[in-house]
Amino acid sequence: LLQPKETTAIWGGESWKCWDDNRVRNGALAGASVADLRTRLGPLLLGAIDPARIFPILTKTIDARDWLSVQVHPNDAYAQRVERQQNGKTECWYVLRAQPQAEIVLGWTRDTSREEYERRVADGTLGDLLRRVPVKAGDAFYLPSGMLHAIGAGIVLFETQQASDLTYRIFDWNRLDANGQPRPLHVGKAADVLDYRAGKSGAIDGVTYTFETLERTALIADAHFIVERVVAAREPATLATRDRPLVFMALDAPVTLVAEEIETVLQPYECALVPAATRLCTVCAHEGERAAFMLVAPPLDANEFAGRLLAAGIAQERVDAFLRQF
Repeated sequence: LLQPKETTAIWGGESWKCWDDNRVRNGALAGASVADLRTRLGPLLLGAIDPARIFPILTKTIDARDWLSVQVHPNDAYAQRVERQQNGKTECWYVLRAQPQAEIVLGWTRDTSREEYERRVADGTLGDLLRRVPVKAGDAFYLPSGMLHAIGAGIVLFETQQASDLTYRIFDWNRLDANGQPRPLHVGKAADVLDYRAGKSGAIDGVTYTFETLERTALIADAHFIVERVVAAREPATLATRDRPLVFMALDAPVTLVAEEIETVLQPYECALVPAATRLCTVCAHEGERAAFMLVAPPLDANEFAGRLLAAGIAQERVDAFLRQF
């Protein structure tokens, strides 16, 4: 189990579930951070992932009670060249709860330009170009680096992203702080990395299939991570790590996770990290007949993941359409 890192603010709160600074809550490694484990365990934790690099995936939950600021993130090349950091940030969202009429911002309403962007930031009219997309519980969205985005009020979501905290705030709804001052914006860097084309993407068309006797919905499968919603039954099912660390987060009901003969009950929204060397672990609903959880892993080879879907009986055309979304 990992101890979350939680922050609260007027707009809502965040809980960082799994990343380099999170610490182990239980067992012989209690108190160690994921970064410590990279050094101590190396391939036992990470498989083929370089232990000298930051743990590659960050997962969190976000509870937005008001509109969050409009942001954009750089790609890897810009992060390395300008920020001297390993990773840019591509991310994705899975909506856990959403109030009626809840919305997100996802891209521009039309093609624009750096010049128009900078002018509208200066005169406070950038909101006129923001493309709003309605959301509901169960929707998933893919946000590659360069896409402007914002989370609207009344939304609770699970976020998976590259391990980076590089965020360029480009618009804050013309709000002022308690001292009557606007929050700082990162106009120049944001202008460097923004995609100025009209937004067209919406909720991901996921693929539901059965694998390792578990009902799974593949939500995201790109070069950075695989994100799935998995349903555990009362009968234990066995998952293989395939030489990769696996990140689990229980959703609305407890999930029993057994790895290396150690049993852990994940309460709703608790997170566990299973090392690559574990090879096999089992999951089941702790109470009742079914319990859903999020499963996040570093990517499989694209052909291997496609092969998994095909072997599960998903048509080639459907597999291709799913993967084209990333």
